[in-house]
Parts: sequence; structure tokens; C-alpha cells
Amino acid sequence: MQLEGAALSRALAAPMALVFVVFSLTGLAMPVLPLHVHRTLGFSTFVVGWIAGSQFAAALATRLWAGNLSDTRGTHAVMRIGLWGAAASGVLYLLSLAWPSSPEVALALLFAGRALLGGSESFVVTSALAWGLARAVPGEAGRVMAWIGIAMYASFALAAPLGAGLHAWQGFGAIGLAGLLLPLLALGLLRVMPRLPPTPRRADADWRVGLRNVWLPGFGLALSSLGFAATTTFIALLFAERAWTPGWLGFSAFAAAFAAVRVLGGRLPDRLGAVRVALGSLLLEAAGLALIGLAGDAPLAVAGATLVGAGYSLVYPGFGLQVVRRTPAEYRALAMGGFTACLDLALGLGGPALGLLADRAGLATVFGAAAGSVLLAAIVALHFVRRGDEAP
Repeated sequence: MQLEGAALSRALAAPMALVFVVFSLTGLAMPVLPLHVHRTLGFSTFVVGWIAGSQFAAALATRLWAGNLSDTRGTHAVMRIGLWGAAASGVLYLLSLAWPSSPEVALALLFAGRALLGGSESFVVTSALAWGLARAVPGEAGRVMAWIGIAMYASFALAAPLGAGLHAWQGFGAIGLAGLLLPLLALGLLRVMPRLPPTPRRADADWRVGLRNVWLPGFGLALSSLGFAATTTFIALLFAERAWTPGWLGFSAFAAAFAAVRVLGGRLPDRLGAVRVALGSLLLEAAGLALIGLAGDAPLAVAGATLVGAGYSLVYPGFGLQVVRRTPAEYRALAMGGFTACLDLALGLGGPALGLLADRAGLATVFGAAAGSVLLAAIVALHFVRRGDEAP
């Protein structure tokens, strides 16, 4: 039975909790893994980036696989694989501590654990989206995407300080133990979620149908995500360069605005029209990035970061509803996996490219370049508006 309103919100609590648990494993390690690799194991900052990148690469590589399995095997099976994989990544973290005299072995185990966690996150979030979209009436698809996203970003914000505390208390082993236990405990949540059978595919079905309508909304999402990459990666460096304090304020303003708009405006794409909301959001995001680049003091930069967070918050559901609307039900999870892979690809390539630009032309230019990219995404949204494309 498809749900709406308060009934849908209650039903989404379990998949949101699963997403929160698995993504919190990344949040726990955020403040401590770079220090562990660099200071404890003695590797360079380049290696730190390589370890962090293994998670992104694994997520990108498994998006379509996770989507296809959700369509053909059912969401519960994919969620279970993701949770067991996440627990196994905690085991690899713990095993890395068993070779204190061999940092190379420890590094290889950390690399494997991080990559396994990235793939596990991909499985859990893709199946959670597929489950929620299958349970929602057509007019509530935007809410599903918005609320699953809230679980992801809330887990990062809350788990990072907890990870720092665990590390200070018992070292990196506490991070590994939490990574092992939390996914196993979360397995019980599957029991309170109704099992949804896979959607049958026609004998003559072609998997390319599931991806045919992904590329243009995905291109818009990728362009807009450079604003996310610029703000989350470089605003703290901008604050440090200009001696603005506290250094975390810009990132916190971005995150708070992102979460607030998702909570308060999560139904706007369904009510006002997905691409119209996406277009307005992109213009707001571009204005915020320009304000950061031009800011002469910390309050202006914080205001810009707030606008970026508020604007970027509804871009994913705005473009994502175009994918949902045009994709047959039996290919919907595959399509959403491909759509989200566009975000992975943009963050993986855009971060290093913006870093190179910062080295050559200064940090302020990063935000100007990102604003230009977001305006190109707005042209994509305008294209949908002009041809009358609106998700129901």
C-alpha cells in the first residue's frame, strides 16, 4: 500500500535510521582517520587523500549495481548486504591495529575497509531510496528524497564530534569497534520495515531504459555539486587564510541551512514543481558562492555559506524527481543509482580541480568558478521549465 502524509513519515523512520547508522561510520572517522594515517602510521597527506578517495571510488563503482539489485532482488536483500559489509569494514579497521610494526599492512587494511564502507553506504542509501519511493504516492517522491538526505547529513554532523571523543578515550580501536557493532545492531530495523517484492520486468525489457533519462538531470546535479565541494572543502581554508574565527563557522552555517531547508521545505518540489524549485535553489546557491568569493569579512562569508546550504539543499530532489517521473517502476532504483553516481563523479573530480585552481589563482577564485558551474546547472533547470517538464 502506498502512503502519504504522516503515515509516510512514520514509515520512513526505519530506512532513515539505517542510512543514519551506516553513514555515521564515515562521520565517526572524519576527524580521526587523517590523523591516524598521517601521525600514527607516518604516511604523507597524499596518502591520506588516497585513503579518503577509496570510499568515494567504491561508492561510485557500486551505485548502478546496488540499484539494479534493488529492482531485481528487492530492497531488503540489498540493505542486508550493505549492513554486513559495513560491519566487515569495522573488522578491517580493527585488524589494521594488529600490525603496529608494519604500517604498510595496516594501510592496506584501512584502504580495504574504507572502500568496503563506501560500497556498503551505496547499497544502503540506494535501497532506502528505492523502498521509500515504492511506498510513497507519486506526489510524495520529493519528500522521500529530502528526508533520506537529512539522515545522511545529520549523521555526519553528529558523528564527527562523537568520533573525536571515542578516539580520545580509547584510540582508533574504538572507531573500529563502533564500526563493527552499530551495523549489526541496525539489522533489527529490517524487521519493522514491510518487505517489498521486486518489481517484475518484462521479458523484452532493456536495462538502458533505466538510464536513458538520467544524463541531463544528472549533469545538472553534477554541475551544482561543485558549489557543495567548494564550500565544504575550502571555506575553512579561506577563514584560516584571512584569520577569521572561528574557522568552523562557515561549514556549520552551510550544514545548518542545508538541514533546515530539507526539514521545512522538503515537500516544495512536490507542491510547487520540481524543476522550478531546482531553478530557484540554484540561483540562491550561485549567489551565496559569489558572496563568499567577494566577502571582505567573516559575517559576509557566513551569510554566503548559509545561502549555499539553503540553495543546494533542494537541488537533488528537484532534479531527481525528473528521473523518477520518466523511469518505469521496474528500473527506478537503477536510475536513481545512476543519478546519484553523477554526484559522486562530480565530487571526486571537482574537488581536486578546484584545489588546483586555488593553488594557481587563490582561494577566492574557487568560489567564483563554482558559482559559474552552478549557473550552468541553472540553465539545465531552465531547459526543463521551458519545455514544461514537471514531476507530478
